Amino acid sequence: MNNMLKDAIRQDRRRVEYMLDSYKNELKKLPKGTISEKHVGNKTYYYLKYRSGSKVISDYINRDELSDVLEIVERKQHIKTMIRFLKTEKATADRLLGGRK
Repeated sequence: MNNMLKDAIRQDRRRVEYMLDSYKNELKKLPKGTISEKHVGNKTYYYLKYRSGSKVISDYINRDELSDVLEIVERKQHIKTMIRFLKTEKATADRLLGGRK
């Protein structure tokens, strides 16, 4: 493989590593959990469920806050998807460079 191509792959690998670090840091700042619904009679209640050690915690979500929490949960899913994609890209670059940085 010529040097110009290797340099381009190295540069792209650095970009991927930077993006991975950025996404991982953002993910750490977001709250854990998923949204669940509980139906009682004709009313629906929403909860943010997450694990704390071996316990499952359910925090009530006020209807006024529901759209904000939904956005956060969707953002978290997007970040996790991007991290998986970037890890694949990084592994490809590593393989092309023969395991060298």
